[in-house]
Amino acid sequence: MTDRLKKIFDSGRLRRIIIISGILGIALIFVSNYINPADHREKERDEAFSVTEYGAQTESDLEALISRIEGVGAAKVLLTVENSVEYVYLKDSTTKTKEVQPIIRGVLVVCEGGDDPVVVERVTQAVTKALDISTAKVCIAKLSE
Repeated sequence: MTDRLKKIFDSGRLRRIIIISGILGIALIFVSNYINPADHREKERDEAFSVTEYGAQTESDLEALISRIEGVGAAKVLLTVENSVEYVYLKDSTTKTKEVQPIIRGVLVVCEGGDDPVVVERVTQAVTKALDISTAKVCIAKLSE
């Protein structure tokens, strides 16, 4: 049996097939980086999540939730953020270890029930709990008609 294996490996044809297969495999690895570049760009765009998008999404989520609180009525939210989304990577790597969200500097809520102390307390509690910020960063005002 070892004579058979030795005979197969000594033949030049098998050696050429193995070498060609190896070269084709390496070529496919290099080519795979350039196939579907649109998918790669979409991934980069998702990671480049801007502060503006973060703020706008958070504002609309808060408006939807706050307007459902009893006594609030129509509500508008203004959110101020300090910096952009920050990604932390392993040293000399493309592996993302964590994502640090922007720091919220303040929230202004203008609503129809903004003159009622009970409503102001409910909205303040909802905002501070949802965003994990102090009450000093939240301002509630009455919406003028």
